[in-house]
Amino acid sequence: WGRYGAAGLLVRALRPDGSAAVLLQHRAPWSHQGGTWGLPGGARDSHETVEQAAVREAHEEAGLPADQLTVRTTVVTAEVAGWTYTTVIADADELLETVPNRESSELRWVAEDEVTDLPLHPGFAASWDRLREVAAAIPLQVNPQN
Repeated sequence: WGRYGAAGLLVRALRPDGSAAVLLQHRAPWSHQGGTWGLPGGARDSHETVEQAAVREAHEEAGLPADQLTVRTTVVTAEVAGWTYTTVIADADELLETVPNRESSELRWVAEDEVTDLPLHPGFAASWDRLREVAAAIPLQVNPQN
């Protein structure tokens, strides 16, 4: 889906115990691969960068405010005949409040070590190990002034 590709946002934040958590979306039953867990994301518009698309989709699907996210890097996690799905890794200063839209049954901050305990969207499941490896090489950036 998405003529210009698609993008998802892997948002990291520190839990009270100091370990990292990521925000996951439990996809609504009616959606593609409904009932699975993955990242907020969707189709990229023609005028958007992958970063802009991922942040927009995360705002639409999870209510995340763009001004409270720090984009760190991008990872192309799927590519088929010129079409790409890009995961944008971003950090939040805290476990942000979420506001699910109709595409989400639930939004949850999940400890990185517990992600694979959930029934994952197949595309996310296939890319999780690589995403975790890339993310681990980038220290989680937290601005305590916010």
